[in-house]
Amino acid sequence: MRTQVGIIGGGPAGLLLSQILHRNGVESVVLERRSREYVLGRIRAGVLEWGSVEVLRNAGVGERLDREGRIHDGSRIAWAGRRQLFIDTRKYAGRPMVAYGQTQITEDLYAARDAMGGGVIDEAEEVTPHGVDTGAPWLTWRKDDREHRVDCDFIAGCDGFHGVSRQVIPPTVLSTREKVYPFGWLGILSRTPPLDDIVYAAHDRGFALASQRSPALSRYYVQCSLDDRLESWPDERFWEELKARFPGEIAERIVTGPSIEKSIAPLRSFVAEPMRHERLFLAGDAAHIVPPTGAKGLNLAISDVHYLSRALIEFYATGSARYLDEYSDTALGRVWGAARFSWWLTMLLHRFPGQTAFDRRMQEAELDYIASSEHARRVMCEQYAGLPFE
Repeated sequence: MRTQVGIIGGGPAGLLLSQILHRNGVESVVLERRSREYVLGRIRAGVLEWGSVEVLRNAGVGERLDREGRIHDGSRIAWAGRRQLFIDTRKYAGRPMVAYGQTQITEDLYAARDAMGGGVIDEAEEVTPHGVDTGAPWLTWRKDDREHRVDCDFIAGCDGFHGVSRQVIPPTVLSTREKVYPFGWLGILSRTPPLDDIVYAAHDRGFALASQRSPALSRYYVQCSLDDRLESWPDERFWEELKARFPGEIAERIVTGPSIEKSIAPLRSFVAEPMRHERLFLAGDAAHIVPPTGAKGLNLAISDVHYLSRALIEFYATGSARYLDEYSDTALGRVWGAARFSWWLTMLLHRFPGQTAFDRRMQEAELDYIASSEHARRVMCEQYAGLPFE
């Protein structure tokens, strides 16, 4: 096989990159290790920055998003069991947020690639990049007990934190920085109507979040120990703990019901740089992980794809490598900004082991200050809404 861009990973980043390239006359092949059913069964974040919405629209996958996505002027924070702050992104940043699940985005992208005859190969095992430091890289994989190969001009590693792409970059070139948080999020999905707003809660019992997936699907989280097990959290205990962390007037509006998905996710911050090595480019979780507190993970993957697709399209249209050469620095500027905001919000809203009464009071004082200062709210909203693309 021969193509222009070989893409490792059939999640949102890889599929979106393939879709944008196809619409601009650039050929690609997507290799995904898992089955399509597995990829579509993953439950992930679903709060989009307006810039991400525009990228999806421009890629031709915005019709269902515009029809089913829930537009929000911002999100709400409750703390000390009584005070509340509305992060008004429409007022202070000039743009709203949109709640639309990653599963739906992936479905839309698969449908678009199928309709355009896009090359997506599922259940491709042992995908391996070769020759990334030459002018003629290639990919190999196994499927149906046979080895396959595709030659390409460039390789895009969109295969997630545990993927093979980042491992190809020599350790003398790659630098990684990581912070692992001493707790996790226990999350459930339920077929219940969500609250009108996305609501964060900072409480002495721990952090909690009321999020959304659709008018009939709710996503809720509570901070938990990394030693916790799902069998220790039956639905009844989860709902009781969740409501205890929200102010009474919010808790009484939460509609409970049987969970249809339940999981515990550890939290970490991780950034690898550079995001390019010769003919290999990293995008999405392959290059960076942020704690979900700031709702930045999916949005960073989309911005990476925006920058990378722009670079590849210009290269094939004009022969200019300007954007290719600038890709890593441009993408990392946004990545570190989002990592800083996600770290700050995580540190502000969670309870940490060994935290003193003074530490907790400082968190409350910080929130009190943001609530009392329009300037502080504006700065917070600009970051939460997502800074414009360069």
